[in-house]
Amino acid sequence: MATTTDLQPIDRLEEKVKQLVGMIDTLRTDRTKALDSVARLERDLDAAKTRITELESTTVEAGSLREEREKIRNRVVEMISHIDKLNL
Repeated sequence: MATTTDLQPIDRLEEKVKQLVGMIDTLRTDRTKALDSVARLERDLDAAKTRITELESTTVEAGSLREEREKIRNRVVEMISHIDKLNL
């Protein structure tokens, strides 16, 4: 009976160690998933930053084109006004 009593603490310790090993495996798996997720999110963020830069560039270009169009429109209106004054 003494040997059975003496083994109970060792059995409990063994069970605790097994639980800790299982927990460590779970944590490692979770860490790997988290690192993969972080890498994916960093790629997505880089892609979004690139798209934002492209959109900003496009917006600036569109603004320049609008200004140019307005200048041309004003010149055409001015030329039509001059033609009207010629009474042809």
